[in-house]
Amino acid sequence: MNSGSNRILDELAKLMTDAAGAAQGVRREVETGMRSQLERLLNSMDLVKREEFEAVRDMAIKAREENDALSARLDAMEQQQPKKPAAASKSSASKPAASTKA
Repeated sequence: MNSGSNRILDELAKLMTDAAGAAQGVRREVETGMRSQLERLLNSMDLVKREEFEAVRDMAIKAREENDALSARLDAMEQQQPKKPAAASKSSASKPAASTKA
């Protein structure tokens, strides 16, 4: 009886090993299918790659720095320039507005 139970246990162990191998195969198939579906979904979306995003971000940072430098330069130039009297605005303010009669 001892050899009969060993044989049953051996067969059960072999069956479990085969089932585990089959399960791993199924898992690989599912992973492959899911990966291809996900890649297809991502490719259909209008997404940018990380390298492209970082390149554009670097360009924006550089443009912002240049803009700040130009703004500071303009402020310095405006402060150096003598202020003009606002005679043109006073003369237009002193003129009476033309009234329109219908």
